[in-house]
Amino acid sequence: MIRRVNSVLSCIQEANNVLVVGHIMPDGDCISSVVSLSMGLEKFGKIATPAIDWRIPSSFSAFPWVERIREYSEEISEPDLIIVVDASSPDRIGRFEEFLRKGIPSIVIDHHATNTYFANECWVDASYSSAAQMVLDLLKLMDVEYDSDLALMNYLGIATDTGFFRYSNVDSSVFEAAAELVKLGADPAFVATTILETRKIEELFLERDAIDNIKLISENRFAYSYLTMRDFERHSLTEDDFTGFVGELRSIESVEVALFASEACKGQAHVSLRSKRYFDVSEIAVAFGGGGHQKASGFTLNYESDLKEALREVVEMIDSRLRNETN
Repeated sequence: MIRRVNSVLSCIQEANNVLVVGHIMPDGDCISSVVSLSMGLEKFGKIATPAIDWRIPSSFSAFPWVERIREYSEEISEPDLIIVVDASSPDRIGRFEEFLRKGIPSIVIDHHATNTYFANECWVDASYSSAAQMVLDLLKLMDVEYDSDLALMNYLGIATDTGFFRYSNVDSSVFEAAAELVKLGADPAFVATTILETRKIEELFLERDAIDNIKLISENRFAYSYLTMRDFERHSLTEDDFTGFVGELRSIESVEVALFASEACKGQAHVSLRSKRYFDVSEIAVAFGGGGHQKASGFTLNYESDLKEALREVVEMIDSRLRNETN
């Protein structure tokens, strides 16, 4: 690990203008890693541009530096170095993949076991709870001086990607990292309140629709649900306003595997997969062109029929594997 991180640091030292890119459909870890690494690079004396080719969910607008995140634009000048964080494959960074095709020096910092190692330098370590925890170790190696804003943004990713310290990716190193960031000025109560307790009433109505669509199969060990574009439009929301429902499905007592699909546009849906104890959902995600972790993965589903019909293949695959494991 030390050798790989030192290689990453050497690339950073040689660059002046750095573009820090996260994945489409950004979650807390993505936004945290993009912003905290950019903040750290600026403190390190570099020009750093945080970038995500997607609309940032409004729940993150209260956090520092988030307003500086750039969407893809032809006006963004070519950097000396691209650092991709929290993304397992180049297609996950949207139109910023064009910069990689141009041969600009690149680094990947990621904790997904399904990473395709698509950059010149790849620091991939699935033992980390989050990309944000990796950023913390990198910035410490760079002797970056933390202030409360940087500590807060770095803490955000660790907290959200561990389900606020509830998931199986939590070990003593996670609590040590979180405690260190709190000592440096991160406010855990602010993060928890802002992420968990700022929902719109329309989200509850949309959740009601998702609950109505729940199906339980495989002897109640597999729960899945979905929302269509019409559902989102009825409540004047987008899929970016409604995240985390797959975790609610997983929380059902009998459930081992949970699936939630949200229709992003006609003929395309984003599918989230979660498991509780033993099922490797990353194998399912990879089979459909996605990736992720053993217990948290996802993919994009393209289809010509309606969403419910399009989900049949993946539902049958999961159902079959669960039944075979029982036998």
